[in-house]
Amino acid sequence: MCCIFVSDLHGDKSHYRKLFAMVRENIPSVVFLGGDLLPKIELLSGAGSSFINNFLAPNFSELKSDLGERYPHVFIILGNDDPRVYEKDIRDQESDKLWEYVHNTKATLGKYSIIGYAFVPPSPFQLKDWERYDVSRFTDPGCVSPEEGFRTVEPVGRRTRYRTIAQDLEELTADEEMTTTIMLFHTPPYQTKLDRAALDGKMVDHVPLDPHIGSIAVRRLIEKRQPLLTLHGHVHESAGITGSWRDQIGRTHLFTAAHDGPELAVVRFDPEDLKRASRTLI
Repeated sequence: MCCIFVSDLHGDKSHYRKLFAMVRENIPSVVFLGGDLLPKIELLSGAGSSFINNFLAPNFSELKSDLGERYPHVFIILGNDDPRVYEKDIRDQESDKLWEYVHNTKATLGKYSIIGYAFVPPSPFQLKDWERYDVSRFTDPGCVSPEEGFRTVEPVGRRTRYRTIAQDLEELTADEEMTTTIMLFHTPPYQTKLDRAALDGKMVDHVPLDPHIGSIAVRRLIEKRQPLLTLHGHVHESAGITGSWRDQIGRTHLFTAAHDGPELAVVRFDPEDLKRASRTLI
């Protein structure tokens, strides 16, 4: 089964056109989009809705019309740069079966279970729609607490203060048999080849910054539950710094499609033979 994974396109239409061309050429069974899909936009301008409804959906619709029964399953999550106010537009397009939005939910694809999760640990950025405390109410030096910053959608109850990524993942995967599970994350796991930021030598209030900015909760989940495969984005420069776009924790394979160059990074894999996965810059 041929699968394609991309992430962190940030509304770059040339990258999307490359993706559409690759899908037409390779006819994959599945396409995964790992968040940070929308352009940097004025939050209240409605430009996010315009991008989804006037570019993203029409192009996927054209692709579906052209490919017919060969149209792939498309699984989508958003990322920390995507205002959550536009989540509704993403969901609205599900009715046409252009894609399946899988944040904080599960889907089935043959023998495989697909689980998506968009939240990342606290970052230095102000938009907090997709940020959550990781395993405790700790915020790294230089980062802004999820209780600060701003949101485009207000969270339910007291989730901002007391909810953690660890709690979310425990509930999301409870009683799940993970040997054939593919997890689509935006954040990478902590202290891997996929979460290395360019923070060497940088200090905040005389405290050195940790160059590993991934999620401890995600790492612990992988170590404990050993899903088949986890897909990640978010840290654009990591593969360039570590020299690897993939890692492994136990039996679990980890891939990132984040990239800090002008090219589109495309990961191609067959879940039956993950060792032969490849990443192409186009």
